[in-house]
Amino acid sequence: MLPSATEIVYALGLDDDLVGVTFECNEPPRARLNKRVVVGGRDTSRMTPGEIDRYVREQLAAGADLYTLDAGALAEIAPDVILTQDLCRVCALPTGDVEDALDYLGCRADVISLDPRTLDDVLESIKTVGRRLGVERRAEELVAGLRGRLDAAASRVAGRRRPRVAVLEWVDPPFTGGHWVPDLIIAAGGQPVASDAGEHSRQRSWDDIVDAGPDLVIVSPCGFDLERAASQAVAVAERLPGLPVWAIDADGLVVRPGPRLIEGVEAIATALHPDAFDRQPFTVRRIA
Repeated sequence: MLPSATEIVYALGLDDDLVGVTFECNEPPRARLNKRVVVGGRDTSRMTPGEIDRYVREQLAAGADLYTLDAGALAEIAPDVILTQDLCRVCALPTGDVEDALDYLGCRADVISLDPRTLDDVLESIKTVGRRLGVERRAEELVAGLRGRLDAAASRVAGRRRPRVAVLEWVDPPFTGGHWVPDLIIAAGGQPVASDAGEHSRQRSWDDIVDAGPDLVIVSPCGFDLERAASQAVAVAERLPGLPVWAIDADGLVVRPGPRLIEGVEAIATALHPDAFDRQPFTVRRIA
């Protein structure tokens, strides 16, 4: 019921057991092509950030759903386990909606809600999925490998000055990233500002961001890939003249609480400490 869970299932080698995904499950690409789509939503690819923000606020104020569950499809695939979340109504279908549908259909699937708030929580959620799906050892090995990559990134930036970093999770209006995002910055050798680790993302004014004294800004709009983030970063650079501004593949590497967050740490580290790395990955780009 959420893209990060799909990524976890594939990372655990359980793709043959996966029977249903959401319309946003695009990693790996074959997930959306070969699996039954049971959760849909509005295509916002042609909307501006401001238009998306107004649409979301209007839907939530009206008590309307941002996502639709295909109950018929759910009944047909008859899952034994459903992976969902309660962390954010804007990000995915809430657990309560899933349980209501199961009650209506008379299904008895085991519903697992994944609600990590920190980077450690994300890694532990991978273990939770592995344990509940009978591949606990495989999950332990996966997480050990991910932690090894975090250690390697930390050793690269050890002893260096930590730049102050503001991460914009949305630009119109501006929101700074919460939950695990500050952990990513710390793991990459930076010091997060204007954000609260483990807490929800927060709307800020542009003055708030300037007053936080960042050395650089990373534009990481929720649900947007690198190209769309880069187009928004240009506007941010105009708002914050004189500050270095970077764009990153937010959808893949920052906002989804799955294994690729570690790739996000590695990419951010190259932006904060370029002289500590041999190359700049294609998932992050300096705009100004």
